[in-house]
Amino acid sequence: MTFAVPVVDIAPYVTDGTTEARARTAAEMDAACRTVGFVQIVGHGVAAGITDGLATAMDGLFERPLDVKSRYRTPPEVNRGYSPPKSESLSLSLGVESATRMNDFFEAFNVGAAASWFPGLDLPQPDYAENTWPDVPGFQDAVLAYFHEAARVARTLTAVFADALGLPAGFFDRFTGHSIDVLRMNNYALPPGQIDLDGDLTGMGEHTDYGIVTVLWADRVAGLQVLGGDLAWHDVMPDPGALLVNLGDLTARWTNERWLSTLHRVKPPVVDGRIERRRSAAFFHDGDLDALIETIPTCLAPGEAPTYPPITVGEHLTAKLAGSRAGVRNVSAERDAARVRAAT
Repeated sequence: MTFAVPVVDIAPYVTDGTTEARARTAAEMDAACRTVGFVQIVGHGVAAGITDGLATAMDGLFERPLDVKSRYRTPPEVNRGYSPPKSESLSLSLGVESATRMNDFFEAFNVGAAASWFPGLDLPQPDYAENTWPDVPGFQDAVLAYFHEAARVARTLTAVFADALGLPAGFFDRFTGHSIDVLRMNNYALPPGQIDLDGDLTGMGEHTDYGIVTVLWADRVAGLQVLGGDLAWHDVMPDPGALLVNLGDLTARWTNERWLSTLHRVKPPVVDGRIERRRSAAFFHDGDLDALIETIPTCLAPGEAPTYPPITVGEHLTAKLAGSRAGVRNVSAERDAARVRAAT
């Protein structure tokens, strides 16, 4: 069977579509989440000017010299600012030891929901850290414009999810009132001589995403690979104008793995011995720090026990980020680590 990422039109949820159109979208989403865990969405309503502005802002930052970008680096526990090449290892978030620790060659810049965005809640640091903005003309405005559009899309998706799972409308709202949302902008093109194009080079190691849902804008350049049900890695590239969406670990926990948090990775986009530029921006909608995630009863068959114990969003994210950013192997992710080891 040929591997393919399903395309789902979410326009009925963006433009107040009919009950029948929404039901069709919800059914298509349920099928995609059960079988692949990755979805291409169209009808999302994000204007091309917004994504073009994001791409221009990313270029303005990543084209700066490394010593300039490194001024915006933050400690590992602060999921903000600049991450230089080979400073992270996503496979450690699954408890998988890489051949070389901190071997992911991508560079990234993170911005996210800050405590100041939620006055009166007294949200803790560093989970709701304030953002570090680089001195790049137009960067902050362009990035925030896309951030807020991606947040709208993510919340629209949770409305689709509620219908697809047969849950009350707004079910997920009580878990996302002060969601830890992060936009990670990635760059996979590095100056000649800065890296060694050998067999161990990893663009971004095997991992699942951590939260509820991820909304991904990406160049139409090879590199992203998804682990299929056949335990083989498959190349994935977005259709023109589409956004890629994948489920995170928390949704897999909620649904007792009825829906999939799919393993994925990025391989170096090498053309004629050189790395071709590839950019992506992943918006992670992760939920409230103090939200308790436990299996939704309607996702359990009669007599079936939950696969995962209850956990707070904060507890889950702490273990995952300690792996990817601080190099601490996540010992609680054995189910995902086993899938990585079984992959061909």
